Amino acid sequence: MRPSFRLLCAVGVSLALTATPGGIASAEARPGIHVVDGRTQPVFSYADAIREHVNVETPVDSDGDGKKDLAGVDIIRPRETEQGLKVPVIMDESPYYDNSGRGNEAERKRYDAAGLPLKFPLFYDNYFVPRGYAVLLVDMIGTNRSEGCPDVGAAADIAAGKAVIDWLNGRAKAYGPDGAAVTAGWTTGKVGMVGKSYDGTLPNAVAATGVRGLETIVPISAISSWYRYTRMNGVLYSDDYMPFLADYVDTDPPAKCAAMRQRLHEGQDDATGDYNAFWAERNYVTGSLADVSKVRASVFAVHGLGELNVKADNFSTYWQALAKRGVPRKLWLSQYGHVDPFDYRREDWVDTLHAWFDQWLYKIDSGVMRQPRVDLQVSATEWVKRANWPAPSLTVPLWLRPGQEAQGGLGLLPAAKGATMSFTDDPAQTESRMVSDPSAASPNRLAFLTPPLKRAVRFSGTPKVDIRAKLDQPDANLTALVVDYGDDDRVDHYASAGGIRTLTEESCHGESTADDDACYKRTETVTANRPVEIVARGWLDARNHRSLSDPETLKPGKNYQFTWDTLPADYVVKPGHRLAVVLAGGDASETSPDQPAVATVTVDLSASRIWLPLAYAGPAQDAAPPTTLEFAPAPEQERWIGPKDVVLPTPSHDLY
Repeated sequence: MRPSFRLLCAVGVSLALTATPGGIASAEARPGIHVVDGRTQPVFSYADAIREHVNVETPVDSDGDGKKDLAGVDIIRPRETEQGLKVPVIMDESPYYDNSGRGNEAERKRYDAAGLPLKFPLFYDNYFVPRGYAVLLVDMIGTNRSEGCPDVGAAADIAAGKAVIDWLNGRAKAYGPDGAAVTAGWTTGKVGMVGKSYDGTLPNAVAATGVRGLETIVPISAISSWYRYTRMNGVLYSDDYMPFLADYVDTDPPAKCAAMRQRLHEGQDDATGDYNAFWAERNYVTGSLADVSKVRASVFAVHGLGELNVKADNFSTYWQALAKRGVPRKLWLSQYGHVDPFDYRREDWVDTLHAWFDQWLYKIDSGVMRQPRVDLQVSATEWVKRANWPAPSLTVPLWLRPGQEAQGGLGLLPAAKGATMSFTDDPAQTESRMVSDPSAASPNRLAFLTPPLKRAVRFSGTPKVDIRAKLDQPDANLTALVVDYGDDDRVDHYASAGGIRTLTEESCHGESTADDDACYKRTETVTANRPVEIVARGWLDARNHRSLSDPETLKPGKNYQFTWDTLPADYVVKPGHRLAVVLAGGDASETSPDQPAVATVTVDLSASRIWLPLAYAGPAQDAAPPTTLEFAPAPEQERWIGPKDVVLPTPSHDLY
């Protein structure tokens, strides 16, 4: 920051020299931001802020009416922007402003009789407008006051956010309620996009177009690939999801976008689960419309490792791709489910987000980029700062072996040649059944357990399943679970709210009006004590074991090597607990069965293992990872019997 700019920020005004009629220069005070200790201060009136609605022209005609779709944009900005103040923009584009609403309290937009916005959901406007920002809430194409049809992740979804950034930078057209052209002379053109879930997915998409003016994005529980969101390795999480979601967010009469929904139904190809051009359009890492190689913006990502909605491989693959390109980035990684950090770490979140936007939109040295890159939640009550994620690790194989005190064992050496174990697919089998009574034989799953751990084991990253097996049918879905057996209190990410409980007491962040207050109900963490925790999950359609787009019909009775990643994790298995791998066919808890015949799978134990990214489990940062696992002697007094009749709650999969 230049010393002159630092001084002007400190006094809260900037001085502009203007010529008088006599030719003598005089100083004219213009409004300016106020900065103290690297943070913009609330010096502008929220009550007096300008509230307006414009329609930005996009390049798409998604409803086929022969006209380019207009995107509805609600704007709130300091009144001083009419007096020469130019401000950056914080944007939340969403499809939910007139249906499910936003945030834990499901807030919706509200308008006055003239159609001007009265209520801006969430706290961004209340907090940031007084600090010298404009806040824009953009209706995704086909929702609320935008025209067109949602295409769930492709060109129409991307269009509104990109077009608004182009308009803010003088590259696109916009119109007021009277149809007159409107320009955005009040802005610097610097934009930060933020949002959770679908609202966080849109920043990923827009950033991956390389649009100029988008300086930073804050994707929370966001999708980076719609294929990864709806399926894994050819295995569907649900049926006919894409047209369902398009219909849900579109509150217009159904006939208007029926043709688009039909295209979504056909393009998703639920019959095979394969990757195709439809999914390439909706891939923001290596896609045909958007690609991480085009990202110019910095990225502050937030995700929950307990997520069973937007599963964490959407975050991890995007994060790794950003790292390879050296994109400036930051990460909060929690143990919650589909939860906004405003609702589990509120004070720290508001302060960190404030520092992030000041850094990237005002170029103020807020100190946020000198902090450790990662905030990692390690228990219900403890967060730690780490230099990066995943932690430095050593990938160690644990081999599947015949069992001694359990159905099967996990060991440091491979089983003898010729050792096999089998299970028969049960498409109705739930994860609760898979992890119940692991010491007993089951016809529908195989459970492989370590002895009790002598020392804590942490793995940070993505476990990889690597098994040799043959099927008696030409296809089967395969499930692998990495499981911790041991009683413990854990964040209950299965709970309906993803691990939080809403209280009656409120906290306020920003300024309020009678129509839009800055106060939101506090929350507390919900924990549960269970004897088992599924740490990581992974699925594979056996036909897709070589390729997601070119399936292979398997020969019954022939051995194949099946290798696939589970979802990522960062987890510590405590001393005395047992680590397990469970293999099964269909997973009725998380996937949609699609096999025409029930297969029996025979696993060749001598060539079957799971690769675990072992990391240091102590408090030091970046310590050397362990090279192996250490086991304690099994108790001699009696044979270990694992938990029976486990009941795992059904988590929510709503994309809100």
